[in-house]
Amino acid sequence: MVVKPLQWTVRDLDAMPDDGGWKRYEIIEGELFVTRALHLLHQGAGGNIHFELELWSRQTQLGKPFQTPGVIFTPTNAVIPDVIWISNQRLANGIDEAGHLTVAPELMVEILSPGELNEQRDKEVKLKLYSLQGVQEYWIVNWQLKTLEIYRRENTQLQLVRTLLIGDTLTSPLLPGFSISIAQVFL
Repeated sequence: MVVKPLQWTVRDLDAMPDDGGWKRYEIIEGELFVTRALHLLHQGAGGNIHFELELWSRQTQLGKPFQTPGVIFTPTNAVIPDVIWISNQRLANGIDEAGHLTVAPELMVEILSPGELNEQRDKEVKLKLYSLQGVQEYWIVNWQLKTLEIYRRENTQLQLVRTLLIGDTLTSPLLPGFSISIAQVFL
């Protein structure tokens, strides 16, 4: 007899007690990940990226950024990235009744939380998930080292194309005309 391991689903998340936002619950491949409230500098970097994406989006009218949205790919894959950007076309048909995204945004941004397990989740587990789900670009931001890794879809998967440092400027073919100095991310 083969015993199937326990798989968490989004339905299980609905039954979780509300803790006032002190914890973030995500499910990847049926495994539950729980993280604590984020460091202030973590939130600052995410807020700065969201702000710049919002300014660009208002000018171009091509889509919208969101901070910490619920993204439900499947019943066993539900995440809360720090920032996303999604085109108007995907957004038009990609929201469920509860206000969660049910389609892959073009851009996902994760700000690293300290700890080996947190880094492994963002750099390996989420990278694989986002790649499989069709995300076009993935930024991994390290607020402690003040770096930003850019992964872009090449053929069928996300590949690391560049690591930006404080003196560099972030641009993207996904976001024509978007530009932000890496120093501004970490103000």
